[in-house]
Amino acid sequence: MLNYKSLAQRIEGDVLTGDYDRGRYATDASIYQIVPKAVVVPKRWDDVEAALSFAREAGIPVLARGGGTSQSGQTVGDALVVDFSKHLNRIREYDPESGTVRVEPGLVLDDLNRRLKVDGWWYPVDVSTASRATLGGMAANNSCGSRSIRYGKMQDNLVALEAMLADGSVRSFGREPAGSALDSDLIALANRDADEIAARFPNVSRRVGGYNVDALVGASPNMAHLMVGSEGTLGLTKTLDLALSPVLTHKTLGVCHFPTFRAAMDAAQHIVKLDPVAVELVDHTMIRLGREIPQFRPIVDAFVRGAPQALLLVEFAETPAENRRRLTALGDLMADLGFLWGDPGKAEGGVVEAEDPAFQAQIWGVRTQGLNIMMSMRAEGKPVSFVEDCAVPLQHLADFTDQLTEVFRKHGTDGTWYAHASVGLLHVRPVLNLRQEMDVRSMRAIAEEAFDLVARFKGSHSGEHGDGIVRSEFHERMFGTRMVRLFEEVKDRFDPDGVLNPGKIVRAPKMDDRSLMRWPEGYAQRSIDTVFDWEAWPGGLAGAAEMCNNNGACRKSTGGVMCPSFRVTGNERDLTRGRANTVRLALTGQLGDDPFASDDMAETMALCVGCKACKSECPMSVDMARMKTEAQAARCKAHGLPLRDQVIANLPRLAPFAAKARSVVNAAGAFPSVLERTMGISRTRRLPRFQAPIPMSGDGDVLLFADTFNRYFDPANLAAAQRVIRHTGLTVGFVDAPGRPLCCGRTYLSSGMVERARSELTRTVEAFRSALDQGKTIVGLEPSCTLMFRDEAPDLVPGWTAEMGAQVLTFAEYMAQHPLEGVHMADTTVLVHGHCHQKAQGVASATVAALSQIGGVTAQMIDSSCCGMAGQFGYQAETDGVSRQMAELSLAPAIRAAAPDTQVVADGFSCRCQIKDVTDRKADNLAVFLDRAISG
Repeated sequence: MLNYKSLAQRIEGDVLTGDYDRGRYATDASIYQIVPKAVVVPKRWDDVEAALSFAREAGIPVLARGGGTSQSGQTVGDALVVDFSKHLNRIREYDPESGTVRVEPGLVLDDLNRRLKVDGWWYPVDVSTASRATLGGMAANNSCGSRSIRYGKMQDNLVALEAMLADGSVRSFGREPAGSALDSDLIALANRDADEIAARFPNVSRRVGGYNVDALVGASPNMAHLMVGSEGTLGLTKTLDLALSPVLTHKTLGVCHFPTFRAAMDAAQHIVKLDPVAVELVDHTMIRLGREIPQFRPIVDAFVRGAPQALLLVEFAETPAENRRRLTALGDLMADLGFLWGDPGKAEGGVVEAEDPAFQAQIWGVRTQGLNIMMSMRAEGKPVSFVEDCAVPLQHLADFTDQLTEVFRKHGTDGTWYAHASVGLLHVRPVLNLRQEMDVRSMRAIAEEAFDLVARFKGSHSGEHGDGIVRSEFHERMFGTRMVRLFEEVKDRFDPDGVLNPGKIVRAPKMDDRSLMRWPEGYAQRSIDTVFDWEAWPGGLAGAAEMCNNNGACRKSTGGVMCPSFRVTGNERDLTRGRANTVRLALTGQLGDDPFASDDMAETMALCVGCKACKSECPMSVDMARMKTEAQAARCKAHGLPLRDQVIANLPRLAPFAAKARSVVNAAGAFPSVLERTMGISRTRRLPRFQAPIPMSGDGDVLLFADTFNRYFDPANLAAAQRVIRHTGLTVGFVDAPGRPLCCGRTYLSSGMVERARSELTRTVEAFRSALDQGKTIVGLEPSCTLMFRDEAPDLVPGWTAEMGAQVLTFAEYMAQHPLEGVHMADTTVLVHGHCHQKAQGVASATVAALSQIGGVTAQMIDSSCCGMAGQFGYQAETDGVSRQMAELSLAPAIRAAAPDTQVVADGFSCRCQIKDVTDRKADNLAVFLDRAISG
């Protein structure tokens, strides 16, 4: 047993040794799973040095990791994993005059480009995973991107890098060799085999397989280029010096439609003669799957005409006039190739032009999510990455794809395709079920036959995503024995003891070794009693967790909501991907007995705020909020609830009594230290004050659903809603039932008290059914309560459907459908914060729409993640700090930056409380704002 405590004492960062943490680092975006020995999250470079020193002393390997999105298995191994992404992610030096920058390896590409954009620069290796790809990982892979036809690969845009070698020494690698014995030795090796290198290296731009020994041949050897693409097997990158390019200021896009896949592949060689910056393939499978994903459906429908079998996205980036000329030339070329809509003499096809920048961005957004869209199939068979990086000369592309398709069909499957067609690189994934030995054997056979085809067409088997485990063993087939021996000599000169990421590029295991896969022999999903119905996923809840393909879209730092806790902590544990992996491991027996009720699982879910952003923003629709409920229910059943959680869960039943005794109950807020000590409620928070509810009786055309929060804490909102709806000319009453007030059961469900939640929901939906049958319109003010009837209720209450739930409107939806006539205000600017559940259900824009119908009002949605309050989360002493940090990501700064007369609207009760606490600005419910507008 290694003494990792001694390592922890030597570093400032973290050393993770638990089964749950190690499990979360056992996978990347590939098919492999190898549990690491431990994980180091360094806080400074000295920690990396200490980790390597410890590993050498202990005789164990070291594996460098960035975003963990590698698709070939580069970043998994039986090693000490070093995660550079959390802390070693700074810009060290930046010269906007010369267009150069020095960065640390954990810096994410999009974060770098946001900083550069203000000065007119960008780093043009625009990989589709730019929102989470680290520069160190990109260098390790020799990454490319959609626009590589103009900008080349990573090695073409890197000036130098600084790395620590296996012996602990740190040195720089650049265009001029340092003159060391290592440099001289390696240059001599390359020149010795110069003829073999020239003969065996394929003459295509997308060749990233093996080591770049060709960079050492000739008069200007470049040691930095040897390091690029070495997958952490030669050194641990400390800094990278990057060459920047001016931003593309004027772009236009032509979406070329083809009736057959081969026609698109054949056309690529002609289209590149127009000198585009990108030519990207989208096949019919991506179109179909994209239309099945709510966030992509309207965009796909906007740029796809008819039912094409393939699209080529062709981008130009010149002057506006030249872009227009080339877009016209593209249409003419398509006609010359025989594709023109409405012409009986030509095949069905043509060009959809996209000149509006926002429209172009939407189209590229779909394309960059190509992998995730392809992986969204809800079936046991999934598109599998192992031959997806083949690159061939453009003139052979159509023939190659035809023959590769025949290989797939020979083995009883088909492939999903998307590609960088401009450079002849194909992302093709045969659909296989790797739980089955037969499909594992098919994978092996397809790989061998596919790579034989690549060699026949003088292409590259590894064109973008690197070698890792999945392709390294095939180097001899592609490069020959002599070149593989040269690769081994390079590795041994740098790392004679095999400390750095062994088994990648050289001396690799078999790619179909099931002991290295996520689905080894004996892999089985455990069946457990669940709260929700997971039958839509093969394998139930475990199958839903397996939908996470580890591509890491949840690691984005800006835009949308997902994943607010990770944006604060930077921890893999607090990421949708990390939690999904934990659930998958738990449900397949890899985390011991009863893992759902364990302390480790509770810690895994502790910072999930149930925002539901993953359900809508994750292309796989991994619904972590529901998975958290499953874990909470299991824990509640096994261990019960602590006092604080019991009180909050039972708020719907306690609130009527608390409101009657409000003078006493509200006085408790004067003793914050006592509340923190006895109940775990943060002393820094101002507790909401109970108020007397307004009279809530009577019938009407519209019936308000008075949730617990508005009923007992903000009754003025309900009164305002009554007055506003009456202004639309309709009568207003309340949904009610005999006995205690109606409740959605949200507080119970959030605590794991499922049966109590079901009981509350059942009472309420029965009242709703009766009202709906009478033709009433039901409107709710609190988004999380109202939208529960569309989301969770159909799973919890027999006979209640999502369609029924959609008839229960949020107040914002109702007002967007019933605009106030003749209401005006003096010029008023309103900032709107959308509740997370409104965003997840796609109805947040209704608040802006309702406000924008008022004359003189300019309403704008704040581009914010979760407010961070999330019910009791922000009041808990242990999560108060994280809650406030979530607000500081974007919401609080946006409100503070607003002019004093700018008004703020937030429909969520928790959101308004958080805004008040962290900014001292008052946010109104939409009903209160509209009531004020009516009264003038």
